[in-house]
Amino acid sequence: MHPKLLLPTPIFQYEGGTKVLEVFAFYLGEKCQSEPDVGTKLRFIESSSSSSASTRASCVLPGLQHINAEFDDSSQPAYCDHWVSNVVSRTGFLDTLEDTLGFTPKVDFNAGVVAAGEAQIESTVTGNDPRFVSSDKESALKDQSQVYLPINNALSSVGHVGGFLREIGQGVQHIASRVDDLISFIQRCNDYRKMTGEGFTFLNIPRSYYGVLTEKQLVHGISSSTHPSDDTREEELNGSTAQGISESCASSILIALEKSGVISSEGAVDLDLDASDIDDALEKHLIMDPSSSSDHVEEYRNKKQEVIDIILRSRYTNLYSLLRHHLSAESYLGIVKNQILVDVQGEDLLYQIFTCPILQRLSGEEAPFLEFIQRVCSECKDPNGCPAKMKPGCGGFGIRNFLTLFLSIEVSKAMLDVSRARSLLVVSSTDDGDKNQQSRTRRELQFAKEMVQLFTNQLNESNPILTELSDAMTQEGVARAALLEITTTVMTSDDDTDYMTTAAAARRQMWESHLKNAQDAKAMGHEKLMLCSSKYKNLMKELREQHDDDNMKHEAVGSRLPQVG
Repeated sequence: MHPKLLLPTPIFQYEGGTKVLEVFAFYLGEKCQSEPDVGTKLRFIESSSSSSASTRASCVLPGLQHINAEFDDSSQPAYCDHWVSNVVSRTGFLDTLEDTLGFTPKVDFNAGVVAAGEAQIESTVTGNDPRFVSSDKESALKDQSQVYLPINNALSSVGHVGGFLREIGQGVQHIASRVDDLISFIQRCNDYRKMTGEGFTFLNIPRSYYGVLTEKQLVHGISSSTHPSDDTREEELNGSTAQGISESCASSILIALEKSGVISSEGAVDLDLDASDIDDALEKHLIMDPSSSSDHVEEYRNKKQEVIDIILRSRYTNLYSLLRHHLSAESYLGIVKNQILVDVQGEDLLYQIFTCPILQRLSGEEAPFLEFIQRVCSECKDPNGCPAKMKPGCGGFGIRNFLTLFLSIEVSKAMLDVSRARSLLVVSSTDDGDKNQQSRTRRELQFAKEMVQLFTNQLNESNPILTELSDAMTQEGVARAALLEITTTVMTSDDDTDYMTTAAAARRQMWESHLKNAQDAKAMGHEKLMLCSSKYKNLMKELREQHDDDNMKHEAVGSRLPQVG
């Protein structure tokens, strides 16, 4: 079917009967028409029928021995979840995998949905359909029967995926591994790096992804700030119940918090402070601030507990709107401190984090990276009260985190450019360097800072749209599952009475209506996200073109200046 992808000697057989098949993974262009890309190979192993059951199950090559994995306190198990490829022809690779392995698409991220400034990609998650289900969490964690292969292609020359394909070629962008407790796993990684100076570093996630403090939150308050009930609505936190303070008092509090170093200029609250630290800062700076009246101090003191609770929760308010009381304040802070991404699909959670590039030849070049995830499957019960069966991949491939990853890669690159430019300015200012070079560096610094801000703004504006889209995709999945259950029940039931048929038809009609509503909401979410992406694509293009024009003007002026000496 795809003879061009076969190696000259595709199958190698070891003594004992084990066979290994290696094939090229990609075509250079369109499938079947172009030549194979020899940079990446796929390896398939078939154990001989005479091998032991354990050897066959684990596909151990001859000369290697199967042993049980044991982990001490200095290590932690991680299990393969999926790996992602950047390719030239996404549809061609999808077709090849379906032709040869029977893989079918699971999730599509369409053109214009996944974008960061001018950088745009398309992505599809494909994979097999294993029959594995289990009510045991450890079995679901360790199971390797599910194969997921997300596949990206670039729609623009700028950005990570386009740069990856130019610099490295087609191949694996990142490998994702499952762990049992991601928060503690990443905390250990970060602690180890601080103690030794070695180990993983992770992508920078803007604090606005998790939440920042705004005047609106202080003005409107929340109905029960310390222990809100489970049915507390999101708007109660962000602006619908008049339980807060006046606008003038809220403004004075924000000024006092920024002066005291409790919050940044963007409203990000210090993660290491507690209620007493915030109270001390406000008591001190509200009294000292000449713009604060005695009424502001009194108003704050009258609603001190609620104000402090709002300030503390603002550190993870966006996550709280998704997860509510499923996590403790300590867990929320652990997520924010370690810059872990969180998404929801139905009643399943998905925690993710991405390392900075590994195997990087030179700083600033594209390179593969690693992902670590935790899939928190729901604790729903079946009709008999037993734990519901779990399937591999619970939590899905959250579109919220997918776009956040793409934006975070670009933000991290821009922040690296900021750091480099600042370092160059320090060096040039100490050795009385070339003034023209200093001027260019200042322009590069300003350009990089504005890029960081634009990417961050895009992330902030995309967040509520992504919530709508994620909810719609969840409801679509629920409706499809319900329709499948109805079909299965009718096909396997011995009851063919008119009542059974009529009841099934009524339920089917109801769930078909739910499915249509969810699909309409998903289409609307896609449209909103594409409009948002288009807006920031144009803004980034304008910024880049202005930067290029400024550089050309300064270079032209510099070339006309008289030479001294």
